[in-house]
Amino acid sequence: MSPGGSPRVAVFTDCYYETNGVARTYREFERYARERNLPLLIVRNGPSDAVVCHGAQRAVEFRRSRLAFAVDVDLWFDPLFFRRLPRLRPEVRAFGPDVIHITGPGDVGLLGAILAAELGVPLCATWHTNLHEFAERRLLGWLGWLPLGLAGRLSAIAARAVLAAVLRFYRIPRAVFAPTAELVDLLRNATGRPVYRMGRGIDTRLFHPSRRSRNGDDGTLVLGYVGRLVPEKNVRLLASVERALIRAGIERYRFVVVGEGWERPWLERELQRAQFTGRLHGEALAQAYADMDLFVFPSRTDTFGNVVQEALASGVPAVVTDGGGPKFLVRNGETGRVARSDEEFCQAVIELAADPARLHAMRERVRNHGAIQNWDDVFERMYAVYEELKVGPRRLACVNGFVPAASRRPAD
Repeated sequence: MSPGGSPRVAVFTDCYYETNGVARTYREFERYARERNLPLLIVRNGPSDAVVCHGAQRAVEFRRSRLAFAVDVDLWFDPLFFRRLPRLRPEVRAFGPDVIHITGPGDVGLLGAILAAELGVPLCATWHTNLHEFAERRLLGWLGWLPLGLAGRLSAIAARAVLAAVLRFYRIPRAVFAPTAELVDLLRNATGRPVYRMGRGIDTRLFHPSRRSRNGDDGTLVLGYVGRLVPEKNVRLLASVERALIRAGIERYRFVVVGEGWERPWLERELQRAQFTGRLHGEALAQAYADMDLFVFPSRTDTFGNVVQEALASGVPAVVTDGGGPKFLVRNGETGRVARSDEEFCQAVIELAADPARLHAMRERVRNHGAIQNWDDVFERMYAVYEELKVGPRRLACVNGFVPAASRRPAD
C-alpha cells in the first residue's frame, strides 16, 4: 500500500463494456485515472481472460462461464465467480490497494468484497441500481396471468425481500456512495455507514445544443427517448403518450427512440410515428439528443437518470416521473415537468406540445439550470473520500463537498 501520494484504488465493476450507466461511469473513471497517471486496478468481465496495462493503470478481465445468466438486458451474473479467486489474489496483492471499490452485489463486486476482507483493505461500494424495484416490475410482468391485486401484492412482497437483502449487503462496506438524497437517507438509516452523495457526470463538450442539425421549421414536434427498452423503464407509456396526442388533435409529431431491449418489438407495433435507431454512441448520440424538442423518460426505477442529464445538457427539456432520481434533475415547470402518474405524464406532454412558446422558453433555460456536472468533478470528490479511507474511519467527516450521512443529512 502507498504511504503517501494518490490512493491506490482497485475497482471491481460488474459492467464495463455494456451500454448502461454503470459501464459508462467506470469507463470514464478509468479515463480520469489515465489522464492523471493515478494508480488504478480495474477488475471486470470481458470477451476473454486478459491483463491490460496502460501506464499506472492495470485491468484484469475475465470471461464469464457458460453458466452465467442474464439478470437484465446488459447485466449478467456468473454463479462460478469464485473460480477467479486463485488468479485474482496475486494480482490484487501485487497492486497493493489502499481502497477497494465495488459497484454492487454482482459477481465481480462479490469478488472485491471477499478480497477486501482477506487483505484487510477498506471497502467502499456504490449504489447504482434499485434492484428491488426491478424485481417488483419484473415479477409483476411474469404474474400477469393472476388477478391484478394478487400479482401486485406478491410482487411488492418480493420487492421488500430483495431490498432487505441488498441493504444487508451494504452494511459490509466501510463507506457507501449513492446518487440522490433519497437513497442517501435510505442507506444511512439502514446501514449506519457514512453515505456520500455521488452524482453522475457527462461530457459537456459532447452533449451541447450546438449539435442540433434541424431548425424545426416544418412544425413537427420530435419526442425523444434514450435508454434500454425493457419493462423496468416503463417504456410502454410512450404508446399512451401517442394516443393522448392523437386524442388532443396534435398531428405533427414523431418519436425518436434510441436503444435496444425486449420491448422494442412491442413498441414498433404500437407506435405509429416512430424512428428506432438502435444504440447510438458519441457524436451520433449527441446529435440525436440535440435534434429532439422534448425528452420523454417514463422510468420510475432509475437511481439517477444519466440520459436525462445528457438531454438537458443538449438543450432539451424533459418530462420525467416522480419516481427515482430523474425528478432531482428537472425543475418542474422551468426545465421540464415532473409527473406524479402516467396520466399526468401524458398531460404534461400534451400541454408542452400545444404551447410551442413555452417549450421554446424551457429550451432557453435548460442548459444553465445547475443540475449538470462533468465527470472530473465527480471523481475528484470520490478521491477525497478514498484519501480519508486510507487514514481510517475516524477521519470520515466532511470531505470536499461530500457529507457522510452518518454525520448529518446532506442538502438536496
